[in-house]
Amino acid sequence: MKVAQVAHSWLSILRSNMRSHSITRSHFTYYPTSLGTGKKMNMVNAINNAMDLALSDDKSALLFGEDVGFGGVFRCSVNLRDKYGKERVFNSPLCEQGIAGFAIGVANIGATAIAEIQFADYIFPSFDQIINEAAKYRYRSGGLFDCGSLTFRVPCGAVGHGALYHSQSPEAYFAHTPGLRVVVPRGPIKAKGLLLACIRDRNPCIVFEPKTLYRAAVEEVPMEYYTSELGKADILRHGKDVTLVGWGTQVHVLLEVAEQAKMNLNIDCEVIDLVSILPWDTNAIFTSAKKTGRVIIAHEAPLTQGFGSELASQIQEKCFLHLEAPVKRVTGWDTPFPHVFEPFYLPDKHRCLSAIKEIVMY
Repeated sequence: MKVAQVAHSWLSILRSNMRSHSITRSHFTYYPTSLGTGKKMNMVNAINNAMDLALSDDKSALLFGEDVGFGGVFRCSVNLRDKYGKERVFNSPLCEQGIAGFAIGVANIGATAIAEIQFADYIFPSFDQIINEAAKYRYRSGGLFDCGSLTFRVPCGAVGHGALYHSQSPEAYFAHTPGLRVVVPRGPIKAKGLLLACIRDRNPCIVFEPKTLYRAAVEEVPMEYYTSELGKADILRHGKDVTLVGWGTQVHVLLEVAEQAKMNLNIDCEVIDLVSILPWDTNAIFTSAKKTGRVIIAHEAPLTQGFGSELASQIQEKCFLHLEAPVKRVTGWDTPFPHVFEPFYLPDKHRCLSAIKEIVMY
């Protein structure tokens, strides 16, 4: 009996510590986007609403992936099979290469394919299908065939407990491939608009959805069918001293950092959500870089060959005479994504604020 009581006490303490740790390890404060009136939704609800509208609007649209039929591991497709039937919303085998191959096939014959890869970390088995088939189909056929009606939904990024197989941000791998469109939403309004834009677009698209935002992000989302422009960055805060560029969850880190920099250092930061990785908004980034003369890029993916490398290279090439300091990157480290050391891996507000101090003092 005493052993059982001790075990129960330790279990209670462990659960308490886990709950408190899950709160303290959160590395961002969410900043909602205001877009008039709408229905209060988290990002899961907004994505579900977008897919509902897409399936209703396009009778050829199919939604599939591992566990999608009963709602998916994150519940983004919940109730859609009941509404549209198992012929249009269905589970796939546990085979990402097969999911991508099937999606390419149905899109190629004229249907609209909405495919879920359960985690971004699982997308690599389908890499060949996406890179060598989906992205090149139109080119290799001389425009006779394409699989443009194809969208991959891919939960990505840090979540607090995902470790090396459930936390990666692989957007840079796909940004190296002509023929694809790659986007990353920062919240519910953008998630719905980008997803519907990708479903309508005539190119194969990948929507990387930061899964830590699924329930942490809540906004008033318009109920009607609307799209967000692909290839367009959003300037969320205007400033004159330093340009801060991020995407996904990192945008919220940078918005908080910009507030701290203004309040504590009297440094006026401009914050840009890149939104679209491929293609990316060169005009917005270059205009801001020339105005402020200092640019910091922050992303969760590792430093080496992260997409920040491409941004930094082009900014240095196109804006060199306007820069007051070299472009600076604040990123994940060049290691596998850790578990208990996740807080030290992420480019949090402390690392980003330190980068602002360094670039201004350069």
